[in-house]
This record gives sequence, C-alpha cells and structure tokens, in this order.
Amino acid sequence: MPTRPMLSIAAALAIFAFAASSLARAEEVVRIAYIDPLSGSLAATGQLGEQHFRFAIDRVNASSAAGPGRRLELVPFDNEVSPEKSLTLLRKAIDDGIRYVTQGNGSSVAFALSDAIAKNNRRAPGQSVMFLNYAAVDPALTNDKCNWWHFRFDADSDMKMRALADYLVSQSQIKKVYLFNPDYSFGQSVERAAQAMLANRRPDLQVVGVERVPLGKVKDFTPYVQKMQAAGADAVITGNWGADMGLLAKAAQDAGYKGLFYTYYMGSSDVIAGAGTGGEGYAQITEYHANLGGPELEAMAAAFQAKYGNAFYYWRVVNEIDMLAAAIKQANSTDPAKVGQVLSTMVQKTPLGEAAMRPDNHQLLQPMFVSSLEPGTKFTFPENKMGFKTISRIEAETQRQPTTCKFQPPA
Repeated sequence: MPTRPMLSIAAALAIFAFAASSLARAEEVVRIAYIDPLSGSLAATGQLGEQHFRFAIDRVNASSAAGPGRRLELVPFDNEVSPEKSLTLLRKAIDDGIRYVTQGNGSSVAFALSDAIAKNNRRAPGQSVMFLNYAAVDPALTNDKCNWWHFRFDADSDMKMRALADYLVSQSQIKKVYLFNPDYSFGQSVERAAQAMLANRRPDLQVVGVERVPLGKVKDFTPYVQKMQAAGADAVITGNWGADMGLLAKAAQDAGYKGLFYTYYMGSSDVIAGAGTGGEGYAQITEYHANLGGPELEAMAAAFQAKYGNAFYYWRVVNEIDMLAAAIKQANSTDPAKVGQVLSTMVQKTPLGEAAMRPDNHQLLQPMFVSSLEPGTKFTFPENKMGFKTISRIEAETQRQPTTCKFQPPA
C-alpha cells in the first residue's frame, strides 16, 4: 500500500510561518499616541489619564467595536507639559506610522499639536493625522484656532464657566470672589470668562482679586491663600488642576480658609487627598461624578477601581474611545480623513444622555453637571468620607455657543 510522503521539518515551518504572517496581516492595529505628562510635578494627572485610556481601549477591543480584525493600542509619550517636547514626540509618532494622537493636559500643548498636525496634513496628505483632545479646553481651539483634524471631547472653558457662574450667582452668601488661575492660555481664558460672566449679575457681588501662577512650579500655596483671606473672599474660582489644585486645597485647609472653591478639576483622587478631611461645599463642573447613579456607570467605575486602585474620573475618555471605534467601524477604514468624516457628525447614545459632535467646529456637546462635595453620598472618597452631589444638570444642546471656526474638510 503506497504511503503518503511526510512533510519535511523545513516545509512544515514554512507553512506555519505563512499562516502566522497571514493572521498578522488580517489584524489591523490602530495605534494612538498619548502625549501627556508622565513624569515631573504633574505626572500623577498624566498617569491617571493613561490608565483611563488603557481601560477604555480594553473595553472596545473586547467587543470588537472598531470592526472585525481591528484593535486599538495606546502608545504613551511623556511630554512633561512642554509644547516644544510635544512637537518632537509628535514627529517621532508620525515617523513611526502613528495616525492618531490624543492629549489633554495643557492648552498650550494642544495649540502646538493642532497647528503642527494641520501643517503635516497639508504637506503630506498620505500621512494625515487626527488629533483627539480629551481635556485641553481653551475656547480658541474650536474657534479662531480651529482645525478640521482636531476633535474635542470635553466642554470648553467658557461652556463650563457659564454653568459655574450661574450657580455661584445663586448663592446669596457669596459676595466677594477671587479669581486664581494657572498662567497660560487656559488659565487666562478661565479668568476672562469669569470676569465677563459675573459682571453686572448682582449689585453686591464683586471680584476682589485676580491672580495667576506658573503651572507646576509652586510648592506652597499658603501665601496666595493668605491673600484670598486678606481680600475677604467668600469664594475662589480656579482652573488649577492636578498637583497644583491638590496643593492649593491643602494650603487652604491648613490656613483655615473658610471660603468655597469653584473648580474645573476638583474631583480626582489626588486633589481630594490635598483637601484632606475638608472641602465640604467645594464645587466642580464636570461631565461625570461617581454619584450620578446607574448600574452601567457604577459597574464601570468599580471595574476601573479594581484594576488600577484609583477612582474612575475621565468619562470623556471612554466617550472619546467609544466614538473613535464606532467611527472606524462605520467608515470601514482606519484612514483619519475617512474616519473624521464620520466622526464630524456622530451622535452617540451614552448612559448619561446623547453626546453629539458639532460638525462646524468639532466640539462635543454632552450633558454636564455642577456638583458639590458633601457628606452622606452613596460613594465617598476615603480621604474625607465625602462625595460629589449633583446641584444642576446642563443639557448638551443648551451648551451650544456661537463659533468663529471656519474650516473645510479635506478633499
């Protein structure tokens, strides 16, 4: 009886290699450059962001949300909140074939990246890059300095200030307000918006101090708190974030400051740790906090806490990655130009309501919440046994403001 010839070891290895290479070609990896501070005084903020992106990407990959055979992958780059270093890292990412970039900490960095990406895409349309902005909120990024390749997933500082100002004005016990912000484009925009939106709202309400400090350079905010106390400020409006906000809250508690803080970035664990056992009544404007309720959000927050040991904070990162994956699937392409065409008009249903991308300036509209730090909430921070309680909900569409943005989609 004739026998079938056996494959040689070399032939078997060749077949195996061919099969493996075919499988590798079948899987399309969409790499996303994450350019944010991962070292230095603001590293904790960047590291928290990285954890959220990894968590969000794991979710969409588990469900093949970007389409069969596609998965997302995060590639972190440490920019130390430096625009100059960020541009160097952007060039490295592009040279490595990365077509998607995300960043959030520092509007000065966002301006530099947005401009460089626009220039790159005009010069080399075959290497076009999309910029996904999750936290840089200077209004100019979606107005005079807008760029079709830039998409913002957080409300801009004017949208946030309108909500904070409306709440502050309703608090009749607050008569003197101090404006205290980081000294760069974002902090300046917060200052301008506060001055404009508090003006002539109540005859007894006055701004008693306006001050800016270098980002990430101050180690002891006590002298500034003493100025707030000397001015008799009942409240402080601040756009400080990360370690700066944590140290500011700590200095206020140590100095016995009795006024309230109205903040953009109070809710992360590192900032709460700075406030210690104090901070009751401090307010924030955000798209998420732990006590919004709902089984889906609570399960997500619990899973994040179990994996990383930190409180879930950046709901907008989940929105960003969910919408990117959905746009890739709908476009059936990973080409940023094709994905951007879909993302420009995307409306996403979320547990908190609809999130809609504005096609005229690429600003996401989503529900926002003013909340204050209070005892007796369902979920609390271990540092002070308090949690955030919703004061008001601002619906997505009511946040739409006029825009000066003028851009054209790529041909």
